[in-house]
This record gives sequence, C-alpha cells and structure tokens, in this order.
Amino acid sequence: MPTTPHEATDAGPARDRPVSAVPAQRGARGTARPVAFRRAPVALAAGVTTLWAAVVSLAPVVTVVVLAHLITGAGAPVGQVLRVALAGWLLAHGVDLHTPTGPLGLAPLAFTLLAAWRVARAGVHTTRAIGGRRRGSPRLAVLAATAVGVGYGLLGAAVARLAALPGLTAPVATAGLTLAGFGFIAAMAGAIVESGLPAKLARRTPIPLRDATRTGVVAALLVLGAGAAAAGTSLALNGGAASRILAAYHAGATGQAGLTLICLVYGPNLAVWAASYLIGPGFMVGAGTMVSFSRVSLDAVPAVPVLAAVPARPAAGWAALLLAVPLAAGMAAGCLLARRRLRAEGRAEWSAAVPVAPSAGAPPPATADVPSAGWLPLLGAAVLAGPVAGIALAAVASASAGPLGGGHLAEVGPHPWPLAGVAAGLVAVGAVVGVAATRALTGVRRKRA
Repeated sequence: MPTTPHEATDAGPARDRPVSAVPAQRGARGTARPVAFRRAPVALAAGVTTLWAAVVSLAPVVTVVVLAHLITGAGAPVGQVLRVALAGWLLAHGVDLHTPTGPLGLAPLAFTLLAAWRVARAGVHTTRAIGGRRRGSPRLAVLAATAVGVGYGLLGAAVARLAALPGLTAPVATAGLTLAGFGFIAAMAGAIVESGLPAKLARRTPIPLRDATRTGVVAALLVLGAGAAAAGTSLALNGGAASRILAAYHAGATGQAGLTLICLVYGPNLAVWAASYLIGPGFMVGAGTMVSFSRVSLDAVPAVPVLAAVPARPAAGWAALLLAVPLAAGMAAGCLLARRRLRAEGRAEWSAAVPVAPSAGAPPPATADVPSAGWLPLLGAAVLAGPVAGIALAAVASASAGPLGGGHLAEVGPHPWPLAGVAAGLVAVGAVVGVAATRALTGVRRKRA
C-alpha cells in the first residue's frame, strides 16, 4: 500500500528524512521532545541584550539627574544634563570621575544593584539565544559572559567619551576596562544559573563547604538587613534635622523630591555603613574621622538630609546591646543550618524505613547527598561560615566606599578588611552556638518522644 508524505514506516526511507519539531510535540510515552530552533550568533545576541540592559539601567539615572538639576535651577542645556547623567551611570559602575575638587568615586549602590541585575539578565538571555539553556556547559556560559562583557566594555568607553565636560571627565580606557569586568562578572552569574551549572557544581562540592557558603551568605544578609533597619531608625529619630537640611535648599516640591531621590539611591550605602557600625569597626565621613560605637570623631559633614542619621556621639546604655546583632545573625544562620540538615536526615531515615516503589522510568532516589547531622559536620560548616560572611561583607563595604572629592572628603565609608576580620569571628561564634543549641534541643526532644 503506498504511503503518504506524512506517514513514516519502518520499511520506507521516510524515517531518514529530517522532521521539523513543533512546540509541545510529545513522544510515545508523553515526554516532551526538544523544540528545534536556530541559534542566534553570539555577537548579535550579546549586542542586543547588553544594549537593552544599559538603556534600562540608564533611565533612572537620567531621571534623578534631571530632578537634581531642577534643585539647582542652573538652567544648563539639555545636552549638558544628559552628559552628567551618563557620568553618573559610569559612577554607579565604579568608575571614578575627575572633578576640579578631586576624584568622585562614591558609587550609588541602588543604581549599581539595578545595573548588575540587568546585566545578569543579559547573560541569561544571551545563554538562551546561543542554545546553552540547561545544557550544563561551562564553555557556553563563559562564551555568553565574555560576549556581554566585551559589549558592555565598549559601551563604557563610548559613554566615557560622550560624557566629557569641562569640569567632569572619566578616563575612557579605565571606563572600558571597568565596565568590561563588571559586565563579565554579572553576566557570568546569570549565564551560570541559566545553563544549569549550579546543580552540577553543587554535586561536586563537599557538603560541609556547601553548607558553610549558604550559612555565611545568610548571615551576611541578616547583618545587612539589621544595618538597614538601624539606619532607618536613626534617620527617623533625627527626622527634624533631616527636614531642616532639606528645607535649607529652598528648592520647592520638585526640587525636594529630587533631593529625596538622591538620598534614596545612596540608601544602600548607608545600610552597609550602619552594618559596619554594628559589627564594630565603624566608618568614616572624611579623612581622619571615625564613627563607631566607642568613638565618634567628626568634622564638617556634607549637607545631605540622609547624613542626619550619622550618630553625633558614642553609644551608651542600652544602645550597646546592638553590638550583639552580628552575633545574633550568626546564631540564626547556624540554627537554620542545623534544622535543614536534621530535616534532610529525617527524610532519609523515613525513606529507608518506608520504601516506595519508583514509578516507571524514574531514577532511584539519591541518598548519597544526605550527610549526617552529627556534631562534627555541622560545627565544621558553622566555623567556615564566618570567613564566608566576612568576605561577603568586605566586598559590599568596598563597593559602598569611595571619595567625594579631594582633601577632607577623600575617604568616605568603611574599611573592608577590619570589617571582614571582626565579622568573620562574630558570625563563626554565633553560628557554632546556634548549631550547638539547635542540635542539643533536638536531641532532648527526640529522647522525650
């Protein structure tokens, strides 16, 4: 019997002919077949995604600069205002700007986080476009991140050239290299997640090291959250002083809104400084100054409303209890570590006691990845969590600091390495206490049960 063009039999040559797959095509057992598509050239994919990431991250910078321009009422041309916005965008990526009063390098971390997120998404979309999604291929992830980094570096060099003003310049070569590194790191993070490499890397990483990394990052985030809460509380308690500084500009409602936005984009910086204050080393608001629990030595502070939250005197009385916040963050992270491992051990014991027949075609359940929740593995992970948290906090502290010109304001923000050392010790001690307390209480409950 003759076959039609749509039939495929074992005897005919139709099975050798290529068949175009369509979306949601199903196989004999109901499994989804991969959808066939043409991969985009990596240069084209990276160019489109990188340009879009730059546009999205630049838009809020332009908005804030225009509103700040309304505060001063200088009546500068539109082109000059846009060049200042481009310079601010470079500043958010860590590029120092050259001004007549000295270098300006205090990056607004709110814009930095937005740019990092958008570039990471560029890495995700570039990985998808070149066919690297869930492939677990390091080569494709590095290829996508490199392409995005090169494109972002070229954009940075072009923006640095366009943003040049008589009193405000950015080195073209430095801007290109800085944004290339920024783009590569952020895009690499997105490409790694999209390619499915974290699961593969996790399987090859020792479980105590995996637990230590997660616990240290959680502790660092808790400390930063406590810093944000402390900064907000201090600003609320000093709201009168902040209002007087804001009213002294006589900028009207629009100008005050612009100045408020400027304070908001530097809000994450203040949260990091407050976290350093809680940990102990404190921060500087100018060369030779220090703001910490035990010592406050200040000179003239810039007239910015958000800096009204900076303490004017050392802490005393009940305020000294805030020094226990980093220790408490480590204890909370250690408690979460112990509870997670105990739950995993409990599920493994239950699975061993009540075996379940696997479904057809399903792989057998993996039990090798379930470690013992004994004392030694948990305590080892808790101790290692301290250096992880210290390194993470040092990184954000370094990003939050920078000069606001020459002379007195050449040093603003915390010193990263003293912060890393103290934070590592406090988090490690807190995590060990949290793990030990959780493990001991769980053992008592099991004995009573």
